[in-house]
Amino acid sequence: MRLASLRHSTPFRLALTFGVLFIVTFIVSGAIMYHMLSAGLARQMDASLHETNSVIASTYAPDDMEDLVATLNSYVNLQTTKDGLYSLVDPKGVRLAGNFTAIRMRPGIYTIKPEDIGLPGSGRFRIEVTQLGPNMLVVGESFSDMDDLLRIVLVSLGWAAVLVVVAALGGGIFLAARAQHRLDAVARTMLDVSNGRLDSRIPLQGRSDDLDRVGMQINSALDRLSGMVEGMRQVSADIAHELKTPLNRLKMTLDDAIRGAARGRDVGQLLADARAESNQINATFEALLRISQIEAGARRQRFQNVDLTEILTFVEEVYASVAEDNGQALNLLPSPIAAFQVQGDKELLTQMVVNLVENAINHCPPGTRIDMSLVSAHAEIVLRVADNGPGVPAEERDKVFRRLYRLDKSRTTPGSGLGLSLVRAIADLHSAHIGLADNAPGLAVTVSFQSV
Repeated sequence: MRLASLRHSTPFRLALTFGVLFIVTFIVSGAIMYHMLSAGLARQMDASLHETNSVIASTYAPDDMEDLVATLNSYVNLQTTKDGLYSLVDPKGVRLAGNFTAIRMRPGIYTIKPEDIGLPGSGRFRIEVTQLGPNMLVVGESFSDMDDLLRIVLVSLGWAAVLVVVAALGGGIFLAARAQHRLDAVARTMLDVSNGRLDSRIPLQGRSDDLDRVGMQINSALDRLSGMVEGMRQVSADIAHELKTPLNRLKMTLDDAIRGAARGRDVGQLLADARAESNQINATFEALLRISQIEAGARRQRFQNVDLTEILTFVEEVYASVAEDNGQALNLLPSPIAAFQVQGDKELLTQMVVNLVENAINHCPPGTRIDMSLVSAHAEIVLRVADNGPGVPAEERDKVFRRLYRLDKSRTTPGSGLGLSLVRAIADLHSAHIGLADNAPGLAVTVSFQSV
């Protein structure tokens, strides 16, 4: 990625911002450290200066100046005027000892330059002035050692600042480039999806970081989108295939009615057939619309605690006689638990159970036993509708939930192929898992809910 494009990216700006903050923090911290070190060295110098001055002054006696002069001269012999200043002058300003002649000053501690006392050179001195009887003692130390140390510290901080700047900018660019590379992968994936390549997915690094989590969420959304688009394509194809025949029958019936009316024949039965065919087509579209509404999740606001036992009891009361008329037996198996509570829409859950029971009644021969049951297992409530009829082949079990899909052996029976699609939509709305299994013989449909 070119730097010109990288500098406009959010990761680079964030990295640059944190880099600048880090650099500013380092400079402020260095300045504070430098100031504290300078103040500490100054205090140490004052303490050393005061100690030297006290040692020299302790040799003074009003009637004996020899010890003071000897001590002062010994210090002068050990240092030059570049390193230390020593002076003892009488009231008339005449130097009695030392390496320079001090001017009259009040007792105290001062910072002076060499030119202030008539000496050549540059730099600074810290001096302490003490009155010893009529005489004045001046003791001074050069700032050169402290300045050299502070200069070394300052240069070190400068080089460290340079390294920090290089590391912050270089590291920021490197990290921003890596983050931007992953964001570019997201952008490329979304561009592929917008161009119709719905199988494109965001590559994951396997680090479980925030970008990986976002990538997984987007991939999951793309999986759902791909499934929905594929479902829409399949529905469109199924609608075109399944409704072509009834629409052709409706057209042929209306054409016969028109020709019959033109010849003066009674066309009442033909119109009744046309109306029945139209009602069937309308019912199919209403079922498709109902499934779409359920999948949109609009009914979640009506969720409340629902007892599945009450629903199965109601379905048994209503459909037991229907199954009996069809030569079949519908039974609700007893359960040791009195109530099975789930969060859901009671009307939709009743519709789901009714569809499962009607599906078994319509597609099973006389003599079939249909059992409904509820069990609790692993914090789940499992609703089961099983029969001992012909069952569904294993390779067809995933397909029967598709809209308008019907098994070849079921095409002669009434229905539109939307019953199990509605069951799947209701189960998904309730975050329930639906599965088909072999009942040996027959089919067992299970719907697993999270218990309240």
